[in-house]
Amino acid sequence: MTKYITITLPDGSSRQMEAGSSAADVAADIGPGLAKAALAARINGELRDLTAPLHDDVQLALVTSRDEADALELARHDYAHVLAEAVQALWPGTQITFGPATDDGFYYDVMAPASREPFGMDDLPAIEEKMREIIKADKPLRREVWSRADLIRKWSDDGEQFKAEWAAELPEGEELSVYWSGDANDPTAWMDMCRGPHLPSTGKLDPQAFKLMRTAGAYWRGDQKNAQLTRIYGTGWLNKKQLNEHLMRLEEAAKRDHRKLGREMDLFHLQEEAHGSVFWHPHGYRIWRELEAYMRRAIDAAGYLEIKTPQVMDARQWEKSGHWGKYRENMFVIPDEVPNTEDEGPIVSDAAEWMALKPMNCPAHVQVFKQGITSYRDLPLRLYENGCCHRNEPHGALHGLMRVRQFTQDDAHIFCREDQIVEEVRKFCELADRIYADFGFTYSIKLALRPDQRFGSDEDWDKAEAELRQAVVDAGMATEEFGWEELPGEGAFYAPKLEWHLTDAIGRTWQVGTIQSDRVLPERLDATYVAEDGSRQRPVMLHRAIFGSYERFIGILIEHFAGKLPVWIAPVQAVVATIVSDADDYAKDVAARLEAAGIRADTDLRNEKINYKVREHSVAKVPYMLVVGKREAEEGTIALRTLGEKEQKFLSLEEAIALLTSAATPPDQLAD
Repeated sequence: MTKYITITLPDGSSRQMEAGSSAADVAADIGPGLAKAALAARINGELRDLTAPLHDDVQLALVTSRDEADALELARHDYAHVLAEAVQALWPGTQITFGPATDDGFYYDVMAPASREPFGMDDLPAIEEKMREIIKADKPLRREVWSRADLIRKWSDDGEQFKAEWAAELPEGEELSVYWSGDANDPTAWMDMCRGPHLPSTGKLDPQAFKLMRTAGAYWRGDQKNAQLTRIYGTGWLNKKQLNEHLMRLEEAAKRDHRKLGREMDLFHLQEEAHGSVFWHPHGYRIWRELEAYMRRAIDAAGYLEIKTPQVMDARQWEKSGHWGKYRENMFVIPDEVPNTEDEGPIVSDAAEWMALKPMNCPAHVQVFKQGITSYRDLPLRLYENGCCHRNEPHGALHGLMRVRQFTQDDAHIFCREDQIVEEVRKFCELADRIYADFGFTYSIKLALRPDQRFGSDEDWDKAEAELRQAVVDAGMATEEFGWEELPGEGAFYAPKLEWHLTDAIGRTWQVGTIQSDRVLPERLDATYVAEDGSRQRPVMLHRAIFGSYERFIGILIEHFAGKLPVWIAPVQAVVATIVSDADDYAKDVAARLEAAGIRADTDLRNEKINYKVREHSVAKVPYMLVVGKREAEEGTIALRTLGEKEQKFLSLEEAIALLTSAATPPDQLAD
């Protein structure tokens, strides 16, 4: 007797299908257009192959190119497999390892055959051409389940030592699936081990919508002790238009690279002798100082108290907080006492024997809170610190100002009662909104929920997540306008958090601000306050930052504004440049008048042509140039050149000072 199952579609309608039918059969039953457009299916919420058989009643949503997130993930996964197939077709004997999708494309780690050098940039055109050939062949992608023994034997026979090793280590009882590229009777069909899912065939990819970008060295399983491989990176999209837009964004991003602009503007440098730490030059540190002064005004007005805490703390403190067990590998540690060089004894590893540079400020802020007796009347207590922290990031992860080993956070912790949490988070949402608006950023807010590995009870996590959610609702920001979204599993190990994702001028997003609702650390570090009834109660600790770190925020600002920073934070706001030496004294007087008005001004009295001076200061991204010659000196005027504008204005010195003073006033100090 034929068994039928019920397929429930997203619109609430349902269809009766024979058990064993696939999502592809459902699409064909609905209509030929959908059958052609379908790429995969979400079956009870899980992304699956279109050909996966259905044996029970299910909720089913067919995935097409309109479902861009799913479609891109599938396409990029398939591009990676096509890349590996192309490399092995061109160079038999190549071994393959892993090839995942990435945020904007894909990569595959491979080992070249012994007969040739490792793959390089010169090989990419031939690989691309072979990939297009495979895509145009529209080869079906077929899933099979193999036994562990057969799969290990297959890989070993084919000389695929990496795949054989990985297959042998997969958990017992796990279903081992492979995907074939090609028909069952095709002797050239190519196979890879993969969980899937995949598109129905290679022809679902656009042969003009990908590009191989670069090669790099990699190690098998990320371990430097293992064999060295070549990682081939590509970017992949659903169509050529998306690819072209991405390549244009990359080109624009290269122009805006903060490392390049940092050199041109003489802001900072990095060097081998201080991996991951920044050497700030006078102009770069001026930006820092302006941001620091701005943030101090903001936190003073919001009722925060600024403190300063030690950079080196006993490791037992980090053991109590939980960071020693969860974060030890990212911490810089030093012996508590200088060891005797004559002592040949073993190196100690007990936390009692070590000190550590702080990777974050929170435990130190708890220690400040614990001094003396705190009453419920003293709460909320908002403690702020421009706290210098150190994290032992891998060399390969370091990236200019964006990822460093030494950084300073605009860090604060709000100690409050349970009944104050929602209001404090709401106020923080509004404070962050004002600050980001002052820099011209738009943003989205995400709620990162409990991870699988965490401290604290489910009851506490339930309360903390609900409180953060309610605060955003009360602030009127849990809306589509603010990009409101919840992210399961992405909270910290001790607390859920709200995240602010800024969007820059070329559409990239940067996760910057955060606030976390933490009941774990006050418990672990024994923080208490005296409640109204005289009992000792635990405060809730709200961890919060807006810039995130000064280093990274400055890097984002440089790239967002392409170096043309708002006048109020520009390190040099105006340069007074002479056309002839007869105007030198007047230029010095103009610069002095500007400085007296609060404008950061330099003079350029060099014996160079004015066009040369204009070009040089334009590269340095100086907002204004005040050009003076003999005539201007006699009349008390200036010729004003504004960065990015072709035309110059002729103004009296008083008019120029008024204009520049207005432009240089920080946004939080402008009159309403």
